[in-house]
Amino acid sequence: MHIRRIHVKYIWTSGRLCDFKGCDRPDLQPSHINGWFWTATLQKLAPTTERNQGDWSPTGGIGLPQPDNREYKQNGAPENCLALLNQFYNDGVNWHDVACHHKKPFVCEENDALLKYVRYTNPQLRI
Repeated sequence: MHIRRIHVKYIWTSGRLCDFKGCDRPDLQPSHINGWFWTATLQKLAPTTERNQGDWSPTGGIGLPQPDNREYKQNGAPENCLALLNQFYNDGVNWHDVACHHKKPFVCEENDALLKYVRYTNPQLRI
């Protein structure tokens, strides 16, 4: 899928902020900088302060670099999921922190560990 050609405005990724039980490890603090990871692989993302790493947008709904936790500041909903937005704020195709309750299409990630788990938990499926 090429997001620019099909004019998809946004999609969910497997990116997530570690802000739940077990996320108090020193290497994840402060969480808004060091706590982002890919849920499918449990791989940490680079700190959000390292702007040359990752694809965080330089702007968002309140004009601040992402992640900005805008919805939490405006209405109390934490932005703890990572979405890929396509020119939503005239900023290109970039990562944005977004509150997880929004409905968006998603990308299904395939990797060996996930396929092994699905085969193990669903032996009736031919994968």
